[in-house]
Amino acid sequence: MASAPTRPTRPAARGVRTTPAPPAGGDPLFTAVDAPAFTARHLARLASGTLAAVRVPRFLGPAGCRAVTEALDRLPTAPYDPGRVPTPVLRFGPALNDYRLPSGGLDAERYWAEADAARTAWERAAISPDPVAHALDRLGEAWGAPVEPATIGGRAAFGGTAREINAGLLMHYDDINREFPCGLFDQDVIAQLAFNLYVSVASGGGATTVWRHRWDPADEEHRDAYGYRPRAVEGSQCVELPPHLGDGLLFCPAHFHAVAANEGAGRRIAFAFFLGLTSGGRLVVWS
Repeated sequence: MASAPTRPTRPAARGVRTTPAPPAGGDPLFTAVDAPAFTARHLARLASGTLAAVRVPRFLGPAGCRAVTEALDRLPTAPYDPGRVPTPVLRFGPALNDYRLPSGGLDAERYWAEADAARTAWERAAISPDPVAHALDRLGEAWGAPVEPATIGGRAAFGGTAREINAGLLMHYDDINREFPCGLFDQDVIAQLAFNLYVSVASGGGATTVWRHRWDPADEEHRDAYGYRPRAVEGSQCVELPPHLGDGLLFCPAHFHAVAANEGAGRRIAFAFFLGLTSGGRLVVWS
């Protein structure tokens, strides 16, 4: 079985809260921190694999979360690929890996049609505050340069899905360079991060667990629908990250990760996107 999840304990210097020491023999750098804001060093450490996750409590305040949640009925949502996913998820906005062809290319006609429709719907909804713009502004400030859209043939990819995940997600990983091995973006992405902003949470459950394990060919014997069975990470170190209202969370999605089902009343809704660090040192965004 995987080692017991580590949880934040006492505050450290400058308001940063760290996880306890790892289990004997564990990686002392595979930890999660709570911080008052994201920094360039956080992003660099996540990209280099010397940090498991960074969480910023109250990244969006309670009033902002409430306003966003109350406005969500102005967005069209649909079940997330119900023919393939055994855990029901409602989502607004397209995710690139759902438009991957068996050849490893992109079903461009279908993707761009749905991306354009999502942008139009988002503009019409006029949600305020804009949780995606808020997140991208803060991350750009941390990095020292604006976050730019990832582009495909000069066209900006859609970035910023809203997902309601109440029944959990199977353990899986996300890696744009494996999903599209022949290349997809005009930019060369050398590291990928996942961002989540929780605008609604249940009274219990819903934690994201991240394991210190990246895909290995042997993992395919543990394949389960779109994800993997727990045997794939047996004995691997992990961190558990319960969601809290307004939290902003960053981690490296190339590590296997899963979402637990809600255990109480309420809805677990997050805005999510991927950040890519390019070979030119820029940050790009897509979903």
